[in-house]
Amino acid sequence: MRSNHVLQAWRANQQTIGAWMSIDSSYTAETMAHAGFDWLCLDMQHGMLDYIDVKHMLTAISTSNAIPFVRVPWNEPYEIMKVLDAGAYGVVIPLVNNREEAERAVAACRYPPDGIRSYGPNRVTFYAGKGYARAANTEIACIVMIETAEALENLDDIMSTPGVDAVYIGPSDLAYALGLHPGGDNNDPKHVATVTHIFETAKKHGIAAGIQTGSLEYTKRYLDQGFHMVTLGSDRAFMERLARQELQAAREGTGAEKIESDGNFY
Repeated sequence: MRSNHVLQAWRANQQTIGAWMSIDSSYTAETMAHAGFDWLCLDMQHGMLDYIDVKHMLTAISTSNAIPFVRVPWNEPYEIMKVLDAGAYGVVIPLVNNREEAERAVAACRYPPDGIRSYGPNRVTFYAGKGYARAANTEIACIVMIETAEALENLDDIMSTPGVDAVYIGPSDLAYALGLHPGGDNNDPKHVATVTHIFETAKKHGIAAGIQTGSLEYTKRYLDQGFHMVTLGSDRAFMERLARQELQAAREGTGAEKIESDGNFY
């Protein structure tokens, strides 16, 4: 079976940088994959993607060395199993609040006797190669999101769940949980302290810690802190930011009217 070099890096306490995919385009996915990211995550929760899009985008990513992850819309076993059969090498599960929910996520990612995943690898066998069923339980990453007040009360229970490979922080929802404005790159002292607490708890339990960012500044901050799974940004944000910058530069000195937009989603 093709090895999951990102999961191997985490187990060796090494860092990885990836990007979030929200545009429903296999061409965009292939372009981002060949940019050199360690991994790409296809976002079915908040992105413009459905299962058909994911199938095509996973195929596009397969032309590169980037490891494909999928964020499923919810902690539903059938959703998790279906994207794994399609070729995802890791699943990001949102809004995991307690050990029971963490166990549910892990079980859907693992074949018996370690879980309840139903046997039926489909497209993934083209990507993974021979031996998939025998090795999948140790090569597929189960990544649970920490982003609610309940999860903050249950960090040790969640992170000590056997089979959880990483926790991933959703900064905006975490801000909601802390009674703060839901900004992604958040420098509020309460938010900073909570992110550090989550990171240190993950470190204590020997699992990888990940976090979303929307800027190079915050990516560097979290890499310096020691995070293993750091998102540099999203496809849409990269495209919009460069387009804005170059459009503004082109208009300078021309008197052309500037069109305003908030455009601050990632």
